Amino acid sequence: MERIVIQSSEDNIIEVEKFISVFCDTYNINNYAGSISISLIQAVKNAIIHGNKNDSAKSVVIVGDKCKGGVFFTISDQGEGFDYDKVNCDLSDQCKGIFLMHSLSDKVTFLDGGSTVRLDFVINGIDPSCALERIATLHRYYSPKLVNA
Repeated sequence: MERIVIQSSEDNIIEVEKFISVFCDTYNINNYAGSISISLIQAVKNAIIHGNKNDSAKSVVIVGDKCKGGVFFTISDQGEGFDYDKVNCDLSDQCKGIFLMHSLSDKVTFLDGGSTVRLDFVINGIDPSCALERIATLHRYYSPKLVNA
């Protein structure tokens, strides 16, 4: 499980991008990084703007972990939450983030009265030991060859 806590400021989105990059490298799922990044950043922006009302004294917690069949992330703010069933999701400015989360992840679940969102991504063939073996193989392949003199 990987975890990061940021203060509620859009200036901290760069920390979320770094978190996603390291997470995808760790699990060897860089081909999913685009969808994960856009979905997660939209969720974090919603948490900062709508959940925490841009209050920099509040924080946003992002947790990522593997699960059967893929990976998931939870994004939690310190706001009051919202009633997801009353939101009409389309590409309007008011709901663009939720629309993108639904479009780019495999499952979106709102928890804790709407103050937490869980994003699930199905990753075919995820296996940590296999991923580590592939990374080691790539390192061996690309490391400089020693020449016997």
